[in-house]
Amino acid sequence: MSKTEDEKWKNICKSKEERPKIQEYRNWRELPPIPISLPIDASIGTTGDWRTFRPIIKEGCNQCGICWMYCPEGVIKKGDDGSFEIDLIFCKGCGICAKECPTNNIEMVRESEIEE
Repeated sequence: MSKTEDEKWKNICKSKEERPKIQEYRNWRELPPIPISLPIDASIGTTGDWRTFRPIIKEGCNQCGICWMYCPEGVIKKGDDGSFEIDLIFCKGCGICAKECPTNNIEMVRESEIEE
């Protein structure tokens, strides 16, 4: 970790009163790490059979990670080869990943149209 990255990390760990009221970033790489709640391994965190649309990552994904960054459920994982995979057991089908994909390589497909 470079010194400037280390300094940024220390800035977000300060008390709430010491933080600036407005924080501006030039791009997503400057965003500080944020805490998220990851899916839990139990029946309470699973989608079940109520999801209407399923996100499908199409060929042509440029592996930018925008989908991973915006997923509110934290169900998008980066593989060893740099590709991204969606954990459909926990995915709620909200479509935010598809909406935010800059290359339109995530398609929301109706569950009833998917042949397993």
